[in-house]
Amino acid sequence: MKKNEYGLFTAIGMIVGIVIGSGIFFKSDNILVATNGSISLGVIVFCIAALGIIFGSLTISELASRDSKAGGIITYAENSYNSSVACAFGWFHTFLYYPTLVAVVAWVAGIYVCMLFGIDGGLALHTGIGFIAIIIFYILNIVSARLGGYFQNLSTIIKIIPLILIAIAGIFFGDPKSISMNEIIHMESTTWIAAIAPIAFSFDGWIIATSIGHEIKDSKRNLPKALVVAPLFILAIYVLYFVGISVLIGPDKVMSLGDAHVDLAANTLFGAWGAKIVLTFVVVSILGTVNGLVMGHIRLPYSLALRGMFPKSEKIKIVNEKYGMPINSAIVSLLISIICLLIHFVTQKYALLPNSDISEISITINYVMYILLYVKVFKMGMDNEVKGLWKGKLNPILATFGSLIILFGSISNPLFIQYTVICGTVLISAVVFWRYKEKEGIRADI
Repeated sequence: MKKNEYGLFTAIGMIVGIVIGSGIFFKSDNILVATNGSISLGVIVFCIAALGIIFGSLTISELASRDSKAGGIITYAENSYNSSVACAFGWFHTFLYYPTLVAVVAWVAGIYVCMLFGIDGGLALHTGIGFIAIIIFYILNIVSARLGGYFQNLSTIIKIIPLILIAIAGIFFGDPKSISMNEIIHMESTTWIAAIAPIAFSFDGWIIATSIGHEIKDSKRNLPKALVVAPLFILAIYVLYFVGISVLIGPDKVMSLGDAHVDLAANTLFGAWGAKIVLTFVVVSILGTVNGLVMGHIRLPYSLALRGMFPKSEKIKIVNEKYGMPINSAIVSLLISIICLLIHFVTQKYALLPNSDISEISITINYVMYILLYVKVFKMGMDNEVKGLWKGKLNPILATFGSLIILFGSISNPLFIQYTVICGTVLISAVVFWRYKEKEGIRADI
């Protein structure tokens, strides 16, 4: 594949662009309800929920700084443990994590496109628009990796504009008296704990930038930088937006209006066309997330094939000379995403996953799997391979704590057992496949 297609800004933009989707626009009311209207406690909840991404990124950056081979997290798992673990990580991300996120986020894009243009669309139309979006972004990234990167940069800039505007408006026009630390001191209820897991999900997706690590200029320096800068930037944007919109409208009104508080803020700031402007930003924001997911997913079969960890590896790892892209890998990942979109359509149409969707199948287990990598970095810290108390010891411990928060917050989901069985089936299948290939004496080509 072509090297050095992406710079540091694209790597940061990929993480920011994937993590910041539409959810942050509609989370403020949920947080305030959970904290009894306390803005200051809401900020603390955001910070607690961010443990997984901030310290997870800091920890993974230690592994990223040591190897820039194709595969990202597959490479880290292979170096940290063995090829069986690496194959399990790769299959999990290829067949579950990426494609289910691509399918659901593309479907959400269809919903907001219909809202933007005032179309009374149903599940079929939303899914159809999502299908078109998936096709377009796969083609865009196949034809030109650079164009895919440009779109990611552009969408990232566009999506943070309304967040920053509302944050600034809250500072200048809001009521600062609505922020009080006394609310925390006298807080007796623990209902705010329930808000940690849902917010943590809004920080998901940061690991995907590692999939293009081998195509980032000076990867061993720039990817770790991106993994450190992006999470801190995301947390700052989330907190500023939450505080801004809460003091601009008032906690009570945000809670009473629910998701509609976004429309009120938009109209307050921009007038009658405010809602349309915000919806336009949200649509671009979601499409940027789809593009970032596609950028990551498109390379996974190729990265696995280089190691002989994918069916028909000899064909999957072929790189097209004209486009500098493994076309077969892209086609396989596209087909997997489309299949997941169809599965999502069926589960929504027949209400097979009440109050849930197929993207939730893998998110929690994904964070649990990260713990394996955090443990490796902790061991490296104990052996002084990673210098410093923070880098080698405290970061992986806090990252593990962040993953466990998400796990405990998800166990209450009535479908948790079913999701775990599905994930376990994919992981076991990967290990069985690799063991079979090992007997054939395959050789990695990286």
